[in-house]
Amino acid sequence: MVLRQLRAESTEQHAQNIMDSVRQAKLAVQMDVRDGRSWYILGNAYLSLFFNTGQNPSISQQALSAYAQAEKVDPTASCNPDLHLNRATLHKYEENYTEALEGFSRATTLDPAWPEPQKRLQQLLDFLERLTSLLENKGKVKVKKLQSMLGSLCPSHLGPCGDGRYQGSSGHKVALEHRLLSALQPGVNTGAVVLGRVVFSLTTDEKVPFTFGLVDSKGHCFAVTVYNMIQSWGVLIGDSVAIPEPHLWHHHVQHEGKSFSFPGIRVEIPLLLVVNGKTQGPGTQAAARVAYRVQSE
Repeated sequence: MVLRQLRAESTEQHAQNIMDSVRQAKLAVQMDVRDGRSWYILGNAYLSLFFNTGQNPSISQQALSAYAQAEKVDPTASCNPDLHLNRATLHKYEENYTEALEGFSRATTLDPAWPEPQKRLQQLLDFLERLTSLLENKGKVKVKKLQSMLGSLCPSHLGPCGDGRYQGSSGHKVALEHRLLSALQPGVNTGAVVLGRVVFSLTTDEKVPFTFGLVDSKGHCFAVTVYNMIQSWGVLIGDSVAIPEPHLWHHHVQHEGKSFSFPGIRVEIPLLLVVNGKTQGPGTQAAARVAYRVQSE
């Protein structure tokens, strides 16, 4: 399966190559539904499609289902380190951190001479350790400075999220209710907006996502992960950030005796954020690009 690796003349041609690879992979599976290798290649084709067409959740599920089917019909597929690495990459992007760590660890065990799985495993562990430490210490911002930062928060920092000009997913303008971070429920908090100050930022080698700590007026500190942004985009310590209809996750990660628990808000595009009372322009958005391996196809 090499169609999606061909050099494309344009973005449209690149997308067409990926769609062609999905179609060819589907045909291969239809010819022999017991061929684990074909299911694995289909999973990789869906993985390419996911990262190149706006990260549709249904496509990620199709990729995961194809990988699972490869293991089901062909026991040797479970011994393919590429499969475990690629699936773990998808899990990491979707913030299923326990599954990602397990996948990177399994790939490392299957191919000890291949450095990439061990590198990604350690990078993710380091990220989680640094993130939880920074959240616990509120970015190590001194108490007096933090009090000053929070004391200057005001309704104007909500921008369009505070005056009824926010346009919801339905396309209609809606009034949002300002809530504390502690009042959020798991999942998408429709009709709500949170506001706080940035107390730290954290980037990975892949630059995806951009992660920062947000403290609200009551001192609660949550992680915020922003996806699909240009590399030059970011927020600074002290910036005010408003997040409309925040998507809350309660992360509980376990791996080989290590555990990490923290609340996080996932933001799919920076356009959703209001920074220092201002909306973010379309130039802040870019499609995610995540590395995975296809050599063994």
